[in-house]
Amino acid sequence: MMVHNPLYNDFAAFLKQHFTCKVQKISINAGFTCPNRDGSKGQGGCTYCNNQTFNPEYCHTDKSVRTQLEEGKRFFSYKYPDMKYLAYFQAYTNTYGELQELKNKYLEALQTEDVVGLVIGTRPDCMPDELLNYLEELNKQHFLLVEYGIESTNDQTLIRINRGHTFAETVDAIERTASRGILTGGHVILGLPGESPEEIVSQAGTLSRLPLTTLKLHQLQLIRGTRMAYEYYKNPEEFHLFGVDEYIDLVIDYVEHLRPDIVLERFISQSPKKLLIAPTGD
Repeated sequence: MMVHNPLYNDFAAFLKQHFTCKVQKISINAGFTCPNRDGSKGQGGCTYCNNQTFNPEYCHTDKSVRTQLEEGKRFFSYKYPDMKYLAYFQAYTNTYGELQELKNKYLEALQTEDVVGLVIGTRPDCMPDELLNYLEELNKQHFLLVEYGIESTNDQTLIRINRGHTFAETVDAIERTASRGILTGGHVILGLPGESPEEIVSQAGTLSRLPLTTLKLHQLQLIRGTRMAYEYYKNPEEFHLFGVDEYIDLVIDYVEHLRPDIVLERFISQSPKKLLIAPTGD
């Protein structure tokens, strides 16, 4: 009998530890914005960001949270009729709003049939203690994963990509969240301008010292309509876009430097061809 010994902790196995049924995330656009878009910290958002790259067709702010979930369920239930779902608050900053508004949207998701938990994507500078108090109580009754956009551990990079927060704020948010017993995840982009392969790999050791449960990695993608795309056209020599084999080697090196118990959810991202400038994978 062959025994499967994975080389890393994958997200599917992680979900099996929490659920006895097959579980699928459904993305939601709940109509939030970001502090570096609305002027409270900045304008224009992160230089690489175009939310069209990861929003499914059913994600529109003119639809309620419940409606988006029901449409997402219809897509997946055709193949897996017994599937359960996690409501994934993905677009923009999903803890950036009045507390009651946030509660209403989270509860609307949890009250949707077959939804068994929440995944909340947010920024490190948008997690007030008042909201953490609420999420701590919610976590006692429902599956909850809070996912922070880390992007880089380098403050100079964070300034360059207009993140509007420091890595120290990332550390603080992750530690405060995990200390409440809440599953805490992170997201990083490999290949941001100005970061060498050696600097990228050293990031893995830094992140390993944080109480992260899950981590998403993906390659830098240049997307039409973003400020970074303009920067690339103007100064392409400032960017290093990894080829397929080179990126695979980078990811292997990165993972080998990560704390082995961190659950790795993904290694790449694929943007719609009509929006993607580079890399194309050729």
